[in-house]
Amino acid sequence: MKALVTGAAGFIGSHLAEMLLDAGNEVVLVDDLSSGKRANIDALLARGKASFHQVDIRDRDALMPCFAGVDRVFHLAGRADIVPSIEDPDTYFSVNVTGTLNVLQAARAHHVERLVYAASSSCYGIPDVFPTPENTPVQPEYPYALTKAMGEELVLHWGKVYRLPVVSLRLFNVYGPRSRTAGTYGAVFGVFLAQKLKGQPFTVVGDGTQSRDFTYVTDVARAFAMAADSNLCGEVMNVGSGGHYPVNRLVELLGGDVVYIPKRPGEPDCTFADTTKIREKLGWQPRVSLEAGVAAMLERLGDWQDAPLWTPSSIETATRSWFANLGEQA
Repeated sequence: MKALVTGAAGFIGSHLAEMLLDAGNEVVLVDDLSSGKRANIDALLARGKASFHQVDIRDRDALMPCFAGVDRVFHLAGRADIVPSIEDPDTYFSVNVTGTLNVLQAARAHHVERLVYAASSSCYGIPDVFPTPENTPVQPEYPYALTKAMGEELVLHWGKVYRLPVVSLRLFNVYGPRSRTAGTYGAVFGVFLAQKLKGQPFTVVGDGTQSRDFTYVTDVARAFAMAADSNLCGEVMNVGSGGHYPVNRLVELLGGDVVYIPKRPGEPDCTFADTTKIREKLGWQPRVSLEAGVAAMLERLGDWQDAPLWTPSSIETATRSWFANLGEQA
């Protein structure tokens, strides 16, 4: 199989590309390197049977030739994080929506066998049902969530109208080695690991009882591979750990002091995926427990040496626009 992975330098994309290469596939790596993860690309190229194209998915003319001879496409490229999406919605729309349109058109032009899209569980907003099934209303709270949901709508529409075989996977709170360590204040694991490495207290939002469906990255990569190997078309499936864990439990596993900061608007008290559909249709199930996953990350704590150290005051500054724009909805 010849596979193409957009966002191949990124966190999930690099793990997926690694898994595909280890299975003997030829892999086309596509990334604009805006995340600065050139080392991930070099490590993948060193495995052999991989080629790299430094391309921005917003540039359709540059993107189109990358798809020549490709059988399967895994579309993971996109912009993440809440705060920058509030401050710069134009960029989020151009990358997550227009960029996805370009990927779909390239896949269609080259008659790929299957396309698997990385959607986000943030599309559910603040759901009322737990565990949350795929038929829960889509009600995004901020531009990142909205543009990822719009990308998913494009993917499903291209499957319906143009008969492009597509599957969309809604990912819940993915963590693991090689997760992003730089940039805007965001994912709790990156924040906490940098704080632990530098002997600073963990900045816990609210009272820490809010829970998250922390899902290990290799489990997620396996879900993508299994979806591509299936005969499913036009399906949307959650990818989660099968449980949900209070942030206080994560702090307990990491070990360290805590300082509490204000609860943020637009965030659910719980994320918890109903994974019945993916278990039944693909036979997929998670393998890595939270305890094992956290232990694996602590073994590589040095990876967060250059990550930004967030403090209550710097978080307050970084999230000011978050509170200003979403606060009245809380």
